[in-house]
Amino acid sequence: MNNHFYLPFERKGKFIYEKLNEFEKYQLSFHPERPKYLDYIDVFNDPEECFASEAPGACLIQTHRAKFKINRESEIPVMLIGQQAGPTSNYKELRKMMKIPEIMSKWNNGMPTPASYERAVQAIRSANTERRTIIIFVDTPGADPTEESEAGGIAWRIGDTIHALVESTVPTLSVIINRACSGGAIGLTGCDVTLAMEYSTYLVITPEACSSILFHTRQRANEAAEASRITSQEGFELGIVDELILEPQGPAHRYPKEAIQALCESLQKWIPRIQEKNVDTLFNNRIERWSKIGHWETVTEEKVSKTQKKISLLPIPDSHGYLKRHKGCYTEDGVHKYDPVQISRLSSTGYVCETCGYRYIRPSLWDLMDLMLDKGTFVEHQNTRLIVDKDILGFPKYAEKLIEVRKRTGLMTAMITGDASIQEIEVVFCGADFGFLGASFCMSTGEKIWRAADIAIQMKKPLVLQAAGGGARMHEGCSSMVSIPKAHIAISRVERSGQKVITLITDPTLGGVAIGYGSRGIRLFDKYAGNIGFSGRRVIEQYTGHKTSREFQTTPWLEKHGHTNYVVTPQNIRSTVAKILTE
Repeated sequence: MNNHFYLPFERKGKFIYEKLNEFEKYQLSFHPERPKYLDYIDVFNDPEECFASEAPGACLIQTHRAKFKINRESEIPVMLIGQQAGPTSNYKELRKMMKIPEIMSKWNNGMPTPASYERAVQAIRSANTERRTIIIFVDTPGADPTEESEAGGIAWRIGDTIHALVESTVPTLSVIINRACSGGAIGLTGCDVTLAMEYSTYLVITPEACSSILFHTRQRANEAAEASRITSQEGFELGIVDELILEPQGPAHRYPKEAIQALCESLQKWIPRIQEKNVDTLFNNRIERWSKIGHWETVTEEKVSKTQKKISLLPIPDSHGYLKRHKGCYTEDGVHKYDPVQISRLSSTGYVCETCGYRYIRPSLWDLMDLMLDKGTFVEHQNTRLIVDKDILGFPKYAEKLIEVRKRTGLMTAMITGDASIQEIEVVFCGADFGFLGASFCMSTGEKIWRAADIAIQMKKPLVLQAAGGGARMHEGCSSMVSIPKAHIAISRVERSGQKVITLITDPTLGGVAIGYGSRGIRLFDKYAGNIGFSGRRVIEQYTGHKTSREFQTTPWLEKHGHTNYVVTPQNIRSTVAKILTE
């Protein structure tokens, strides 16, 4: 029996990291023998497990109280939160465990569940009470993409974790030890400092999934990885990793002791820097840090004026006020419906067929603004109007896609912000258009929410957000993903100023948008919305190999599982927002 696992390029003998292709570097970052959280715990004194749970997936994020020796004379209390992506880094033991279905099921392919993030939030709150510096170890292929986790509210639990970290009253530090992928990772990297091991990766989407979207095949994963700039070395160059911790002798799976010691020395350097006794100073430092996160471009007013215009997607009925019924409309009993649909009735259900749930159209952002805001009151913010997306990676066809989608939507970016009124109550409004690259969360979105929050604070107005979109934008790599905690900080600032934050959840609100601003404030759920959660229906069905339930991720389904605050129909959005603002 082999005692070690060898990647294909390792079998050829000694390799040179710089000569590996990007996909090979990705493979290296989750080599099964790379040290895991429970290996790194040896650098701490008196570790004591806490908040252990038998809930499915709770072991995927482990928590320990411990002490850390900064130098010979000084030792501080810490709270350790570690993503443990598997039972062991000992390959010989792992091979034995892989034959035991119960063990492998428990470790869930390394993917955290709602219980995992609930445990992390418990640990963060306890650290605040006990004045323990929080140290987080990040190592995950992504959060669990199953209907069970969606029923457990995984999007909101990840959002809760980001929220808890940005408002922590003690210093926070995260270190990427292996692979840090997607929202499962960003939930734990919104910290005061983010470090990364030399051969780790930090990515918004797996190379295989990116290849599937970009090239319609998973066979070009190396090209997708290269386009996405997924190594932590590149994250450091882009300013989203504060320090790259060298693995001095070589990759950590071959030289674990040396890698662990290198991390210990880095912590001894960084922890004294982030120690703050004053809670306000700590939060102000976070404001300064996250205000600098992200990249964007600024264009001229002339360019915006040529492109930006109101475009409605609302269907036009015939002279009698009817629309032709969509093809394939069947009742639950299998009766095929052919009769036309009255437009007034259809608009009252958010353009969702009452018979089968088919969505005729998704209203444009311009349409939603007409629905939410008092007529003629919206005035776009000048300091967000000129911000546009920046192609920092030179991602294939991204620049061309931006030009195309601007013409189609009448928008310069996925999000627009401005001042408006809702039943004569003055508000700051932020809205997103799904038609603009799926309203995927990107750096310009993070910056626009940041600036809108500034205005809400200065003008003492409530902040009203309309959430729509999918995951973080793959075209901008991990830089898009790290703008999610930036939005959380911005919203926390508004709430701390005493102003209300209200978020309308529309169809679809998934991934990076859901765990980001979609998880914050007083949330209103469009009664007829679907596709609300973390992982998309298609992703879940591909992963699990079976169909999701008919009502899956709809507002009624979320309401059934206890994840809604307010449920509103299109007709009562404006009045409900106004009522909340006056309470």
